[in-house]
Amino acid sequence: VVARPFRVAARMIVKINHNSPIPVCEQIRSQIARLIASEELVQDTQLPPIRQLASDLGLAKDTVARAYELLERDHLVQRAGRRGTTVSRGQTSATETNKRIKQAAADFALAAAQLGISPEDACVAVRKAMLSFR
Repeated sequence: VVARPFRVAARMIVKINHNSPIPVCEQIRSQIARLIASEELVQDTQLPPIRQLASDLGLAKDTVARAYELLERDHLVQRAGRRGTTVSRGQTSATETNKRIKQAAADFALAAAQLGISPEDACVAVRKAMLSFR
């Protein structure tokens, strides 16, 4: 049996803001999701083990595990047995894509409301973020 090659995320940078009203597991999930969307993390890239990332960030393992579970729920990563957690192929149906964008919008709207950001300012932030991926 020949194993498929995979890449290891050598410099996956995740920063936690403990003063943010956004839960830490959501901060981790959204940052890794952004790295995948921007193709800084590509298919078959291996994410750091939960214990390692938790230790690096000074967090409980359960916090990082929850973030990985959310990424797996969104089909952005997959658990690969002994190989750990890797970035998925990312191929989804139009229905799944629509469902994911609606959930992302709801998550963003909640975070913006918690931060006291107006809908207009939130839209400007989204527009700028989207343009950065071009």
